Amino acid sequence: MKLAFVGGTGPEGLGLAMRMAHAGHQVAIGSRSTERGEEGAAKVREVVPSAVARGGANADVVGDAEVVFLTFPYSGQHDTLAALGALLDGKIVCNVVAPLEFEKGIGAVALNVPGASAAQEAAAQLPAARVVSAFQNMSAEKLMEIDHDIDCDVLVCGRDAEAKQVVIGLANQIAGVRGVDAGGLSQSRYVEMLTSLLINLNRKYKTQTSVRIVGL
Repeated sequence: MKLAFVGGTGPEGLGLAMRMAHAGHQVAIGSRSTERGEEGAAKVREVVPSAVARGGANADVVGDAEVVFLTFPYSGQHDTLAALGALLDGKIVCNVVAPLEFEKGIGAVALNVPGASAAQEAAAQLPAARVVSAFQNMSAEKLMEIDHDIDCDVLVCGRDAEAKQVVIGLANQIAGVRGVDAGGLSQSRYVEMLTSLLINLNRKYKTQTSVRIVGL
């Protein structure tokens, strides 16, 4: 498949792109500047020599993508999606955004956002796109270690059943990972909020935690 990563030059976006390229998908790394997008693609090719990876500005990488991953901070979501607008119509849009901030003496704190979750806000802003929420709880560091399995589940939320199955299938192609249908897009709020908890556990215990659902 052809996959695009909007805001894909950060650790999470690059890590996911590396894993998807390792699985044989074509990846395109987007950024606010063409140069940074191209630098991101070069990093993917460096880690995954077999990768078919290109970079460019966000608007330039989404055109032929079958799935578009949103991998930027929550603070940039509204403006980024406003700029892309109709370019995302009809596409599967996988929102990886987790609204959070860091407070001194506390650590990561989940934000209460007006639209209940970042994914729900994205869906409202992109009514013609097929928005799915997933991958917020995965360690960027572990994603970049492409020769190692990742012991975790990816909770996938969305109202488009077919789009969810596509994203679950992509998650299942990461060694050790299981994609789990976690219900409608309204459930994405709770998945996003887990991210701050995992970050704080990682800092406390100096490790990289993940989510695993037992009993399924």
